[in-house]
Amino acid sequence: MKVYLSGAIEHAPDSGKAWRDDISAFLKMELGHDCYNPLIEEKMYLTEEERRKFRSFKNTDLSKFKKIVRKLMKGDLESLNNEIDYMICLWDSYAIQGGGTYGELTFAFYKDIPVYMVTEENINEISAWVLSCTTNIFESFEEIKEFLRERYLPSCG
Repeated sequence: MKVYLSGAIEHAPDSGKAWRDDISAFLKMELGHDCYNPLIEEKMYLTEEERRKFRSFKNTDLSKFKKIVRKLMKGDLESLNNEIDYMICLWDSYAIQGGGTYGELTFAFYKDIPVYMVTEENINEISAWVLSCTTNIFESFEEIKEFLRERYLPSCG
């Protein structure tokens, strides 16, 4: 099984690293599932120089910036299209500010990939489009971990 980890990168204070590291370790150790972590996978698509400098190009060379980001987008969408069994999405105030998470959710919905969302946001304030892309919604990572154990671990009885 392979899991896509969707959520804010651009606007998140740590680029979404902490929650991705935590859930990746859980998925690997407890369920044996692999992850597509966009923070790690970008190394496959970008040169060292592109990784170091591309965010600065947003203000200095928009054409170059878009070219680099499109490489990342294509890699993410290729993975979603060809190798992902389900998605875990952290929907928070940082994801709301971006665009990638919206796109990933929509693509997963279109491809019938289950989307398990973790959010502390008020459901009434999340767009109908975003909510409708989800399969299940959880209020915490502990809650989703319990669900995933029940869903993907073989029963002992």
